[in-house]
Amino acid sequence: MKFSFKDSIKWSLLISLVTLLLSATFTIVSTIVLAGVGWGIGMVVVLIIVIIGVFFDMLGLAAASAQEKPYHSMAAEKLHGAKQAIKIVRNADKFSNFCNDVIGDISGIVSGTASAAVVLQLVYTFGETEQSMLFKALSVLFTATVAALTVGGKALGKAFAIQNSIRIVLKVGQFFYLLEKNFNIEIFNGDKKSKKKVRGKNGVKSN
Repeated sequence: MKFSFKDSIKWSLLISLVTLLLSATFTIVSTIVLAGVGWGIGMVVVLIIVIIGVFFDMLGLAAASAQEKPYHSMAAEKLHGAKQAIKIVRNADKFSNFCNDVIGDISGIVSGTASAAVVLQLVYTFGETEQSMLFKALSVLFTATVAALTVGGKALGKAFAIQNSIRIVLKVGQFFYLLEKNFNIEIFNGDKKSKKKVRGKNGVKSN
């Protein structure tokens, strides 16, 4: 328990730092992109951000829903990505935390900010001000639409993730396999499985 607590603290600190960096990056990039385009392209950018959030939410739920057993037979057949899929399932808490909480929440926040920027561009196009009824109406309408797309998309993604969790996690595992093979990047270097104690010749247990 002591080791698990320390491991959880380390992960919490790491994921907090990653969230800070990703949130800043997402915000800066979306602000720069939206500043140089019209409201039409801005709407497309907002839609892309929503899709990213829905996609990662689906990945996180698939990892939490998948069982480890099917991937062992795949690994025995030397199917690329099966070993990585096993690591994903064994680290489903961390993987889901990153996908659902980090990417999902950041996408929600950034899409809200981007929506406000698009509404401003749209209102200025018609020569209105931020105090006009048009601005207020568009702000409510666009924000509500983005929220509806996000919630509806996640509902659809959750249903798909639960029904196809094994295939989805395998696809992610195959992507991780390519990262390891081509770039020597290993996402999960531990499988969270405790080593069994084995008796030596003298009957002494060793790790």
